[in-house]
Amino acid sequence: MTIASDATGSFSTGKQTMSGDTQWSGFLKKACVLSVMLPSLLAAGTAHARSVYATSGSCDGFPRVNLQTPSGTCVGLFASGLRFPRDMAVRDSTVYVVDMGSWQRNQGRLLAFEQNGRGRQDVLLTGLDRPSGLTFASDGQLYIALPDRVLRVILHKNSPAETREVLGGLPSTGRHPLKTLAADHDRGLYVSEGSATNNCETASGGFPVASQACPEMQGEVPRASILWFRPTDQPQSASSANVVATGMRNPAALTVTPNGVLLAAVNGRDSINAADPKLSDETLPHEPFLVVQKGKDYGWPYCFDDRKPAPEYPKHDCSAVMPPDLLLPAHAAPLGMLVYTENAFHELQGKVIVTYHGYRDMGHRVMTLVIDADGKPQGSPQPLVEGWRNLSQSGKNPTGSPVGLAVMADGTLLISEDHNGTILRLAPDRSPDHP
Repeated sequence: MTIASDATGSFSTGKQTMSGDTQWSGFLKKACVLSVMLPSLLAAGTAHARSVYATSGSCDGFPRVNLQTPSGTCVGLFASGLRFPRDMAVRDSTVYVVDMGSWQRNQGRLLAFEQNGRGRQDVLLTGLDRPSGLTFASDGQLYIALPDRVLRVILHKNSPAETREVLGGLPSTGRHPLKTLAADHDRGLYVSEGSATNNCETASGGFPVASQACPEMQGEVPRASILWFRPTDQPQSASSANVVATGMRNPAALTVTPNGVLLAAVNGRDSINAADPKLSDETLPHEPFLVVQKGKDYGWPYCFDDRKPAPEYPKHDCSAVMPPDLLLPAHAAPLGMLVYTENAFHELQGKVIVTYHGYRDMGHRVMTLVIDADGKPQGSPQPLVEGWRNLSQSGKNPTGSPVGLAVMADGTLLISEDHNGTILRLAPDRSPDHP
């Protein structure tokens, strides 16, 4: 296990100095009970948080956004004015996007951007309940993840799409109802199942009873887990048979390597100092990066970081749980991840790309990580796209909120931003200064 620094690597054009979002930090430190209220609070705020990017010139045919990227690359504004875009999936020249709408129910849409974003924009589905995950499986079908189910999308060329439920019965209450999907190479899908609480607090927001097992981990489908199933023509109901691994508070960033290895980057807990004032909420806990092993327990809510007992469970034996393969910065909030295998950016081939969505200093950026053939991380993550925080403070850009990632047919990289209602595109810089 390694603790990853957030040092600027060789790709960076300048080291960032970022100040924390003190208003939000103070809010989160007040009480753990507020954790279950977070989705509602976000829903109230996102409609008023939008800012407009200041663009100048062109980045491979799209309005150029002034963000820091590797030399010879640039960021273009692929789409704006969306409501709350999350995951994306690409087939040929069409980019599919799930737009959650808001944290309110049944506001979601499935969108299609034709001709690589240069053609018409179609609304294929409406009224979806908080859609977040979207992927093409290796069976060639498109799938959407809602909080309590997974749907297959039946696409029609000249009419709205249809959906059929392929997996139901997913727990969806509490703090982390949204689901992420990752396709394996054998017609199967992995599904993230986040925890209902921050660290297994009681219904009234009190600390858990240390002598008792966390109720969230005792159900037929435990929370804080990753599930797997193979879609069929008949709907299935989630059960313990679908559980791959447990003990991951919110394994929101999932991907499968070309060699079939499942990787997860997990959103760790908040407000650890509320349980132990000697621990720093600013620096703890780190976000685990995992090479997921089937049947293993990764410790939540009893353990954090490298198998340290959580302050609510000081006597828990953490030696039996799986250690993280890498520790990412605290509160980075990784939400999207993929392994880059295309040719547009030769220096990225074989690397993991991950979005840091977090609102504190360590968020607002897209990172890369070298892995070996077994998915094991080599070194620390390095910046790929950054600079949001400095530019937002100067009023020239909104604060970054990267979520989903997708690779277009030409190898360029799409990055969705939920709070900003935008999709960005990392592309080779074809301006006169970078022929």
